[in-house]
Amino acid sequence: MSDSNAKAGSPGNCERPLDIERHQDLLAYLRGAGILPPGDEPVMRTLAGGVSNRTVLVTSAARPAFVVKQALGKLRVAAEWYADPERIHREARAMEYLGALAPEGAITRLVFEDRAQRLIGMTAVPEPHENWKEMLLAGHVDPDHVRQFAELLGAIHARSGADAVLARGEFAGCEYFESLRLEPYYRYSARQVPDAAAFYAGLIEETLATRVAITHGDYSPKNILIHGGRLVLLDHEVAHFGDPAFDVGFSLTHLLSKALHVTAHRGEMLEAARAYVARYLACLQGVSWREALEQRAVRHALGCLLARVAGRSPLEYLTPGERRAQAEIALALMARPPARLGELVGVFAEELSCR
Repeated sequence: MSDSNAKAGSPGNCERPLDIERHQDLLAYLRGAGILPPGDEPVMRTLAGGVSNRTVLVTSAARPAFVVKQALGKLRVAAEWYADPERIHREARAMEYLGALAPEGAITRLVFEDRAQRLIGMTAVPEPHENWKEMLLAGHVDPDHVRQFAELLGAIHARSGADAVLARGEFAGCEYFESLRLEPYYRYSARQVPDAAAFYAGLIEETLATRVAITHGDYSPKNILIHGGRLVLLDHEVAHFGDPAFDVGFSLTHLLSKALHVTAHRGEMLEAARAYVARYLACLQGVSWREALEQRAVRHALGCLLARVAGRSPLEYLTPGERRAQAEIALALMARPPARLGELVGVFAEELSCR
């Protein structure tokens, strides 16, 4: 089977739904679908870290290593959180589309897709590689990684905005973004923190009304692997044609939250946040919606800062005290949001210095 968008069929002898974390079942499936030859004995390893999918690395002598990913209907979090597993096929389309927009090697390639089993296979990022989230939490802040992070997002937004007809056709629906982002982050947080309800209501309305570029929806350090000094972006299941300001606010939140948590490297983390937004905005020079995006991105950053401590998926590394501090800062700034992203980073830094 070739590596070019092959559609794998389901083996007819499966008596129970395929769970790829049962490696023997996965092996039988891969052989039955013709993805691996009979008799091949690959090494399989379940990958940790995700809450919305099962992922297994398959290393075989018969073909290059690949990762099998299967969408879950009920996510692995404490709160009740469900999403349509059909989103895995949105990820397959996004992998193909983003691969043409991003720098070479920044997006893994689609190997196969199986609609019946709701799973896909993709090329594995070569070893050795590191997860950028873990590197940042360990205090390893490399300015070149920050630059790449900004330029990759800038390329996706600017180039897809210029290709609006295609982007609307491929990614018009935002139902997965609503179920995996707007509901668990914004609507749920609004119920948990009534003082933020009006802010979130306006932000949700504005987000759903804005359609200017491909929005990744999960642009975060946890979805970045670094191999040979280069960034590789993963997890595209909520990609849609919408408001790219969400990506900016969502990703900036991760840098600011780590600045709060990693006190020994707070200055470096805050400088990374400043450099990130400055480089991203520079990538959008000449884009007509750049200024309006920046203003919305500030509001999304504030919404995400609160959502990552009050929503369905709180940041696991923040202590209870850090969560309270982040919520207090976000709520205070929601009343009078800064006008610019750089200003937001500066105000956040000032608030941290007072605690």
